[in-house]
Amino acid sequence: MHKRHPLNTAQIMRRAEELIEASSNRYRITVQVANRAKQRRYNEEDYDDSGIKSVLQAIVEMSDELLQPEIIDDSSL
Repeated sequence: MHKRHPLNTAQIMRRAEELIEASSNRYRITVQVANRAKQRRYNEEDYDDSGIKSVLQAIVEMSDELLQPEIIDDSSL
């Protein structure tokens, strides 16, 4: 059985709400999260062993980028 990391669902919900509020288009941010999760899922070799689902991980990563813009690489845009 896989060991799961404890998740604070209130924190995940807060981060998701922050992403939606910061976006001008709710649909677009939803698609961006889904694409990030899909990319993460296919890029990781040990996906089945991860303790956090790719969508939740994408929300956490994107909210971190929103709160800490210095970790976003502008050269990729």
